[in-house]
Amino acid sequence: MSSQQQDPTQSGQREENFRAGFASFVGRPNAGKSTLTNALVGTKIAITSSKPQTTRHTIRGIVHRPDHQLILVDTPGLHRPRTLLGTRLNDLVEETLSEVDVVCFCTPADEPVGPGDRFIVERLARLRRTPIIALITKTDKVSKQRVGEHLLAVEELGREMLGGDGFAQLVPVSALSGEQVQTVDEVITERLPLSPPLYPDGDLTDEPEAVLVAELIREAALEGVRDELPHSLAVVVEEMEAREDRPEDNPLTDIHATLYVERPSQKAIIIGKGGKHLREVGARARRSIEKLLGTKVFLDLHVKVAKEWQRDPKQLGRLGF
Repeated sequence: MSSQQQDPTQSGQREENFRAGFASFVGRPNAGKSTLTNALVGTKIAITSSKPQTTRHTIRGIVHRPDHQLILVDTPGLHRPRTLLGTRLNDLVEETLSEVDVVCFCTPADEPVGPGDRFIVERLARLRRTPIIALITKTDKVSKQRVGEHLLAVEELGREMLGGDGFAQLVPVSALSGEQVQTVDEVITERLPLSPPLYPDGDLTDEPEAVLVAELIREAALEGVRDELPHSLAVVVEEMEAREDRPEDNPLTDIHATLYVERPSQKAIIIGKGGKHLREVGARARRSIEKLLGTKVFLDLHVKVAKEWQRDPKQLGRLGF
């Protein structure tokens, strides 16, 4: 992965065994990858949702520690694609996995190991030299006995699909409670190469602000809507700039964004009766965006229909896929 390498003297003298590198979380949709990314980074970088296929972009979160720097690449969930968008998302995942130093296979403890997990581990078996760690996520949702049973099932899956000893390591973790999050950081870090920091201190992501803002709007729009909508919803930030003639101690950022859906019926869901749902989306998104940008925000949202955009190469390109 290409990145701007930083001179270690910029942050004081680094110790000789400093490590820095890239790790990627992969798993079926809704396996807790984004929540774990946010827990490790210490702030909200990747959007989370109870709906599957929430993540559409590879968001990089940067974990800064005295002896290492871990760059987390949060990928969309690998799945059997049904649309051109699904195929492109899978291609994005496989391209990312071929370039990172460590791959973490995430599987939730509250769901049995199934065909989706086997499909992913079968893909991971193609990575000959990259260490693959299994993370048993959402351990706060089940009993310790259930966690143990899931660990055994995942261990058996690894030996069957990867050969040899299977996964390089298995770690149960709860991003929600924080249990074992530090252990995950340590287990990944010991497999990173010796390297000076790759990003300046204080950087938490290399994603453009407009991309993060679009993702936060999309997350807000997914709250409380029907299951069909996540696959059909895309957000584009058309314009984002600081409003002129504002006092320095009270800046305001103007943001104009468009939410795209595939059918008029979906547009009606997003807008809601009398525009109520869209106003709620705007209020939720504005709070998150203000935390991200550190300024007050004026948020202008519009909803448009882009018929069958998930299957249309030209529209996918316009929407950033």
